[in-house]
Amino acid sequence: MTTGRYRAGVAPEDAGVPKAALAPSDETFKALLNHGGHPEAEVEKNPCRLRLMAVHAHPDDESSKGAGTMARYVDEGAEVTVVTCTGGERGDILNPRLKDDPEAKADLSAVRHREMDRAREILGINQVWLGYVDSGLPEGDPLPALPDGCFALIDPEEAARPLVKLVRELRPHVMLTYDENGGYPHPDHIHSHRISMLAYELAADPSYMPELGEPWAVAKIYYQLLFPPAQMIAYARYMREHGLDNPFEAQMEYFEGLDQRPITTRVNVSRYLDVRDAALLAHATQVDPDGFFFAVSNEIKREAWPTEDFQLRHSRIGVTLPESDLFEGIRQ
Repeated sequence: MTTGRYRAGVAPEDAGVPKAALAPSDETFKALLNHGGHPEAEVEKNPCRLRLMAVHAHPDDESSKGAGTMARYVDEGAEVTVVTCTGGERGDILNPRLKDDPEAKADLSAVRHREMDRAREILGINQVWLGYVDSGLPEGDPLPALPDGCFALIDPEEAARPLVKLVRELRPHVMLTYDENGGYPHPDHIHSHRISMLAYELAADPSYMPELGEPWAVAKIYYQLLFPPAQMIAYARYMREHGLDNPFEAQMEYFEGLDQRPITTRVNVSRYLDVRDAALLAHATQVDPDGFFFAVSNEIKREAWPTEDFQLRHSRIGVTLPESDLFEGIRQ
């Protein structure tokens, strides 16, 4: 991985980290994201209280992606807000024990809202709904069309406006989002990436819709990296060295063949793994207690890979990579 200091306003990929490709079919998105040259609000220096905003597609995503990091920063006194783009209305019941639960089958959206409330309490975060409708995960060959009115079909700039307003109101120093592939290719995850990147740019532009609030320049925006290949390989190595069975042995060839996104920032969450698990289990309809997320014990995780990992996508302040803190360069 490239190591070194980069000047403000330069994306790390411009200094040696591979550039993330934008969706080539989305010309509107590319044009808006590259509208550079406008004046920007100044980045806040030495804030009294640090503020983090994480943008997620569905309820439960906040607990499976970066929850330990958010719990750590809440514990350290930061203000942490999760923005949930959709209500998860078109999701499935993924917990085998609740497949026939009458309440979940009758009104999954209401159940998922209550699950989100419980996870929010466990993590100690603030949470805001953007109010968009879940697009669902299309399956089949060919893939069916997305349903009318769903989140992923809304024009990116239009969909980003409520997020721009929130950024200007809440004034986060750091934003978290998914990579250009959504972490995995769910249409809502990909669209969450798009509106996050647009909001990062547009919220700082004084000429963009002043009725949405005073401009605010977020200092840094990161991609959240879920189960990078190096993490799975580290688990396998630890279990092999300690004579333990690897529950992912059959998948190791797959993990070893994956491309590794650059990890610029590793946040140690070893003290917060149990909190992360509790928040994830609060989303009972979406999580199998005997499934993938819990196949490796927290004891092994603390020894083999105690961090949650991020890729710095863009910074308005000078940074030195690698980092161990999302707020490096911002803290007093």
